[in-house]
Amino acid sequence: MPTPVVIGISGGTGSGKSTIADAICSEIVDNITIITQDSYYKNFENLSFEERSKLNYDHPQTFDTDLLIEHIISLKNRVPIQMPTYDFENHLRRKETIQKNPAKIIIVEGILIFENEKLRNLMDIKIFVDTDADIRILRRIERDMKERGRTLESIINQYRATVRPMHIEFVEPSKRFADIIIPEGGHNKIGIDMIVAKIKQLQNG
Repeated sequence: MPTPVVIGISGGTGSGKSTIADAICSEIVDNITIITQDSYYKNFENLSFEERSKLNYDHPQTFDTDLLIEHIISLKNRVPIQMPTYDFENHLRRKETIQKNPAKIIIVEGILIFENEKLRNLMDIKIFVDTDADIRILRRIERDMKERGRTLESIINQYRATVRPMHIEFVEPSKRFADIIIPEGGHNKIGIDMIVAKIKQLQNG
């Protein structure tokens, strides 16, 4: 039985990473699972809500990368995992987990998944979704207000304080580790078709 193919999809906030992942899933359909880096924020339950609200959630140190690495290795070894879930309104890890079963294709999606060498070395294909900053911030505003209970003011303040500086310091430089760079995210049909063709080649090889 061939080793599962691990695909990393990175890019800045709102770049279209999830859209790319969904497009791959719709083409491949069977035997695929998605792991999101956002689920692996560390649990800062020892801090007050005010203190948690002030943390830099766009810095690599806020992620439990060791656990993410452990889980990907488990899936590659065909062992199910319990993926954490995260409460973005209260900045806490929930008690509930989501079981992820082994699959032929494992998609790992997140803004900083190429920053850690050990993590990116687990990936067979590394994709960076390269989208203009103005489009990305608009998408982030829409997502955070609808899905994460954030105010416009808090989103803008966070973008200025941490999101943009961390993108410049960590996310953008990690683009050099990508095997494939896709401009304009999920709207790039040719790019998605190329990725799907490569995945199928690896599956058959």
